[in-house]
This record gives sequence, C-alpha cells and structure tokens, in this order.
Amino acid sequence: MFNLSNLRARDVKNDVLAGAVVSVALIPEATAFSLLAGLSPTIGLHTAFIIGIVTAMLGGKPGMISGAAGSIIVVLISLITQHGYEYVLVATILAGLLQLAIGLLRLGKFIRLVPQPAIYGFVNGLAIVIMLAQIPMIKDQGPTMYALVVLAMAVVWIFPRFSKVIPGSLAALLLISAIAIGFGLDTKRVGDLADISGTLPSFHLPAVPLTLETLKIVLPYSVIIALVGLIESLLTLAVLDEMGSKKGKGNQECIAQGVGNTLCGFFGSFAGCAMIGQSIINFTSGGRGRISNLVGAVLLILFVISLSEYIALLPVAALAGIMFVVCIRTFEWSSLSRLKHMPKSDAVIMIAVTLVTIFTDLAMAVIIGVIISALVFAWQHAHISVVRTREDEGVKTYELEGPLFFGSTSAFAELFNPQNDPQSVVIDFARTRVMDSSGVEAIDKLSSRYQEAGKTLRLRHLSEDCIGLLKKAGPFCTHELDAPNYKVATDE
Repeated sequence: MFNLSNLRARDVKNDVLAGAVVSVALIPEATAFSLLAGLSPTIGLHTAFIIGIVTAMLGGKPGMISGAAGSIIVVLISLITQHGYEYVLVATILAGLLQLAIGLLRLGKFIRLVPQPAIYGFVNGLAIVIMLAQIPMIKDQGPTMYALVVLAMAVVWIFPRFSKVIPGSLAALLLISAIAIGFGLDTKRVGDLADISGTLPSFHLPAVPLTLETLKIVLPYSVIIALVGLIESLLTLAVLDEMGSKKGKGNQECIAQGVGNTLCGFFGSFAGCAMIGQSIINFTSGGRGRISNLVGAVLLILFVISLSEYIALLPVAALAGIMFVVCIRTFEWSSLSRLKHMPKSDAVIMIAVTLVTIFTDLAMAVIIGVIISALVFAWQHAHISVVRTREDEGVKTYELEGPLFFGSTSAFAELFNPQNDPQSVVIDFARTRVMDSSGVEAIDKLSSRYQEAGKTLRLRHLSEDCIGLLKKAGPFCTHELDAPNYKVATDE
C-alpha cells in the first residue's frame, strides 16, 4: 500500500516521469497482443490499465509493471478460437481466484525452487523474445525508420551522461517524436498499428452458462494462465530484486495479480501479469515507487479515452529503439562469461530454458529447468557407500554414509553380499538418512535377501518413522538412544 510519509520530491518526480514513459511503452504490446488474439486493441489496453492500478496499490514490488503479456495470450488463443471470448472472461476470473488462493496460502515462496541458471535462461530468453517482437514493426520500413531507431537507442544510452533531469527513454521519445512530427517524416506511427481510442472499461458478466460443462472447458486454461502469470511475475520480481532496491514480497504479488485478473474478467478484459521489459524501463528510468505504476496506468487510460489522436502521431521508431535498449539491458551478459566456468549441468539448464522460452513458452521453460535441476541434484547425491566395516565375535558391522532414496537404491543393494557375509550382520545408518519410500523398500528387499540366505540382519540408528514403515525389516531394527529423528517422504 501507499506510504505517503516517506515520499521525497525527487522520488515523486522520478516516479512520474518513469510512469509517463511506461504508459507509452505499454501501448504497442497491448495492441499487438490483442490483435494477435483477434480482439479489439482496447481490450488489451483495458487489461494493462486494470491490472496496473491494482498492482500499484497491492503489488509486492513497487515499480514492477504489469499489463497484457504475450505468454498469456498464447494460452488464450486456442480458447478464443474454439469457444469464443466470453469463455476467456470466465477463464480469466477463475485464474485470478486461483492466483489469489496461492497468495493467501503463501505458496509464492516456492519460486525459490527455480535455480539460478534457469533464471538466467528466463531473462535471456525473454530479452530475445522482446527483441524479436520489435522486428515486425520496423521491417521493410526503409532507411528513415532504421535511422530513427538507431538515434533513439543512442539517446537512451547517451542522454543520462549529460543530464538526469528526465530519463533517457523519455528524452528519446520526445526527441524522435519532435523530429518525425516537425519534419513530417514518412515513418510508421502508433496510429498505423491500430485505433487505440475507446472508453473506460465497464462491468460485464460473462454470457456463458454456469454449468459443470463450462467449468470443464475453462479450468485447464485457467490453471495454465494462473501458473504462467505467477511464474513470469515472480521471476520478474526476482530479477528486479537483483538489480537493487527493497526486496519484493512474492505472496503479496500473487494476491495482487489474483485481484487484478479477477477484476479484468469482470470488466471485459483478458488476464495479464508482470512485464519484464516495461518493468526494466520503469526501473532504469528512476521508477522505484508505487506512484510510477499508478501514473503509468492512469496515463494509459487517458490516452485511450481522450488523447488517442495525439498518441497516434508518435513514431514507432522511438518505441522500438527504447525496447531494443531494454533487450540489451535485460540480457544477462555476464552469464555468457560464466558459461565456460559453470558446471556442465548448469550450462545445459541455462541454454535449455533460454531456447524453450524463445520457441515455446515461459511456463514450459521454467518447468523443464526445474526438472533438469532436480534430476541433476538427484544424480549428484545418489551416492551411498560403506565408510567402514568391522567384524567382532562373528558379527559384521557395516557403517554407511550418504542418503538412501530412489536415486541411490541400486548402489545400496550392491554394497552387500548376503551369501558371503557371516551369520550375523549389523547395518549402521547413523551417518545416512532414509529419504523416501523407495529407500524403505530397498531395506525391506535387502532384509529378504539375508533371510533367504539364513542370516540374521539387524539395523541400527533408524528413525521411528522409518521403522514404522518397514515391513520385513521392522522387527529386526534397534532403536538406540542416539537414533536420529526424521520423517520419510512417502506417496501417501
């Protein structure tokens, strides 16, 4: 929420100017994504306005910009094609409620499970996606367009060295617009993309039957929208945290996204989420507070309802130039130099997530990154060994070290030879842990092997939980005073 007591004039100025740049930068993408789905550009602009206002008030990261995102539109296109836009509204409302529940249950913390190489891949992939999205707008537009794009990029880079009164991106927008309009240059304008004029969003109940069949249709889309939106939002939050400023609150952001998307559905708009490109524009332009979000959303709707004829005159070259610089700044260039020093598994994760982000979608990329990381972790820790054996008075004792879980059960079974062992055998688990039901099953199978060989097997230093799960070996366990106390993960 807003805290007016700590506001400083300089911060307010920076937030207002940054928000002004963001409001203009939101227009091309909101318009393009709406057209991609076969919808009116106004719908995408309404999405950016509604979710922008809500996240300005409730979001977990001041200065993080939300709007109409391509990753969500890709999911919605199939629903629109098969069932129509009214079903999209229901899916948006349900996705918002799911996100709200995730936030209230404090599940946003699980974003920590995404490994750093996957975050690098996400950032690099989105930087490339943002860059590729600009190319159709300037392709085959002639030397004037290309010259203005290069000039806009140069202004964004160079202007802050001479003055910090206004952000470099705003200076580029003003200068390129002045040149294009003042000299009447024949170059593509925002108005050439689509007509962005419209009205304020109005309340609208989706015109669909409230039946179980409708729920079956929209629920799969809603789950994907909710997860894609939160993954992109929480990863964007993590990226901005690394760039500086106060650490964001993941669960609070989940709640804000949920409230925003629920309202979007009830006001005739599709779902949105955080946008890394516009968030970085805001951040690098000095926008650190909630005022920048609020100004961006308010100016955007003013453009739609009263200033559309003036915004239509802005050259696309200025916006494309600004976004190209965002791509360069977003890309984690240091990850390339680290690539040769990374473990091969981390390098594979980063490259895989980058490629999947570019060619499919963000959610799939992050899921693949987490799965690869989990498999690598399991492989690296799938080592259980006998650190010492001793034989006293005909009793052989094995002292083990390492975790016993699904990845190490084969190695565990190979450590023992019941046929060649003496009549009495003890296995000491003081330096190991039984992690899951696969480990429990491996102990039971080993117990069966010793029983079939006519040998006596006793197990030491297992937890009560583990002993309770054992079927064959359980009666032959010793639970000593210094036995560990841990739980075993099961499928129940």
